[in-house]
Amino acid sequence: MFQLKDKTQFSKRIRTLLFLFSTLFLLSACGEDSELDNAVLKMNDDNILFMNISLGFIMLGVALKLRVKDFVLVFSAPKSVLIGFISQFVALPFLTFVLVLILNPMPSVAMGMMIVAACPGGNISNFMTALANGNTALSVCMTAIASVTAVFMTPFNISFWGGMYAPTSEILSDVSLDFFAMLKIVGMILLIPLTIGMLLREFKPKIADFLVPITHYGSILIFGGIVVFAFGANTDLFVKYIHLIVFIVLAHNALGILTGFSLARVFRLPSADQKTLAIETGIQNSGLGLGLIFAFFDGIGGMAIVAGWWSIWHIVSGLSIAYFFKNKKL
Repeated sequence: MFQLKDKTQFSKRIRTLLFLFSTLFLLSACGEDSELDNAVLKMNDDNILFMNISLGFIMLGVALKLRVKDFVLVFSAPKSVLIGFISQFVALPFLTFVLVLILNPMPSVAMGMMIVAACPGGNISNFMTALANGNTALSVCMTAIASVTAVFMTPFNISFWGGMYAPTSEILSDVSLDFFAMLKIVGMILLIPLTIGMLLREFKPKIADFLVPITHYGSILIFGGIVVFAFGANTDLFVKYIHLIVFIVLAHNALGILTGFSLARVFRLPSADQKTLAIETGIQNSGLGLGLIFAFFDGIGGMAIVAGWWSIWHIVSGLSIAYFFKNKKL
């Protein structure tokens, strides 16, 4: 009786979320300003280098908590890990491409959406999964796998899906995007800190334990600083154009959460795994996206504002969905 009532209430809430997503979807198609494609956010080479080093430091903080055994879940629970990988690196980039076709946003905004969708899960997803009473072990495993595979999958998805849509393909041609150069940058930001962090955890656990709180709180400050600096240096552009981006990011983020949750639901994964996939797919490493935008696309306005707003909004949506899931048995 009570289980039936809980399921009925949950179904109503899901329908409410779908209604809100549909509303956001419609609002996302309302604004356009071609000037945004020509706007460039200010960030010199020294600032870009500092941003990339900072992103590497954030990745080090994640890696210090990872052990080789975190990858073992691939073999003990392969179904959940595989669906998580598909959700993150196949379904979300594809559905983002479909969303772009439907909404037909400005080219730079479309490219920004594709870049964010191509990035691995955000570094706060493990915390939010734990808050939601999800499968933390699965979340950690997905973080580990995503951090490794993103070295190839992120540049691949940006090049592939960006090349499939004529307006973004033109952007890729204009900037002469070098796939292998992007591969190198992503590898430096993700793979090198991942290797150092995991080696310290494996062979020097005391040093790793000492560094964990430093990198944890330092990462939060650095990540916040990157976003604040990007906004602060370009306040005029953000104020002028943010109204064109808000609903697109909200709809895109909702799509990510629904993608992870729906795939987990369709494949009948355990309740805790459904929560985990929803969070892992909805929380993107938009900081990495922002770094790539400044490194390879000269900070084109629409892209940078999409990634910048994602960096703020996915924290709000992630905490909200974690609270929503906290005491729910799906």
